[in-house]
Amino acid sequence: MDIGLILIIGLALAFDFINGFHDSANSIATVVSTRVLTPKQAVVWAAFFNFIAFLVFELHVANTVGKGIVDPTIVDRSIIVATLLGASIWDLLTWYWGLPTSSSHALMGGFIGAALVKVGTSALVWKGIIKTVSFMFLAPVLGLVMGLLLGVAVYRLFQKAAPSKVDGIFRKGQLFSAALYSLGHGGNDAQKTMGIITVLLFSAGLIGPTFHVPLWVVLSCHAAMGLGTLFGGWRIVKTMGQKVAKLRPVDGFCAETGGAMTLYFASALGVPVSTTHTITGAIMGVGSLRRFTAVRWGVGGEILFAWLMTIPASAAIAAVSYWLAVRLF
Repeated sequence: MDIGLILIIGLALAFDFINGFHDSANSIATVVSTRVLTPKQAVVWAAFFNFIAFLVFELHVANTVGKGIVDPTIVDRSIIVATLLGASIWDLLTWYWGLPTSSSHALMGGFIGAALVKVGTSALVWKGIIKTVSFMFLAPVLGLVMGLLLGVAVYRLFQKAAPSKVDGIFRKGQLFSAALYSLGHGGNDAQKTMGIITVLLFSAGLIGPTFHVPLWVVLSCHAAMGLGTLFGGWRIVKTMGQKVAKLRPVDGFCAETGGAMTLYFASALGVPVSTTHTITGAIMGVGSLRRFTAVRWGVGGEILFAWLMTIPASAAIAAVSYWLAVRLF
């Protein structure tokens, strides 16, 4: 393994760190906004479960990203560098703007943009792309429905209980639901970078003729994401935890649990979904239970616009990066 390859793997792990930093809000926003945990306690809790997710989930998502979006035989170092630059730059821009966009779709957009410049549409694996894009719309809807259904069930179950008792129960319950969601976050998001690193190793002939994810890649990606989560993306925490809807511990429990169930379902199918989209939908579903106007739908509209822009924007950045890379290097 030469120094150039090591540097590119380092760039991929840097993206994973940015992913954890950018998306930490997904795991901790509700538990922080309900004041069940302090921000420092929340990021440590989330980072731990981000890391140990490799013990729970199989590597279906990593395989989809590695060979189900772009034909792995056309991948070279310039494509990987451009992909990572496109995704990282878009992540940092949206973090600065305080918009909870999808690192998953930024990575996919970057991969597509770079491959299109090199080869054209023949490089794209449409089956995997269509499956992923379809979940761009399905994930927030499923999150909303699951959060809403759990909210209805919990509200009916505890409708005669004293508010103080309900608050006490779900302040403890949120520790469990935040752990579930952080597991799902690590299990889905860390695998995307695993797929990118593995396709790079595969194209360089370093892992043999069969596409598989080495254990050191699995551990490195989970560690990088967990470390990023420790640093937290506080601008997005504010948007997710305060601007979309005001949450109580019982609401946070339902949103996190509903979001986690959606992530586990998608990961089992091998679909690299957006944890951001999922938890936002779940928060909106639970928030609308009290009254429709409890959800700030205008903020949701701003978030939706950023979602729709993610794939084309990161693809454009990656396309320019690839064009420059092949001419300068």
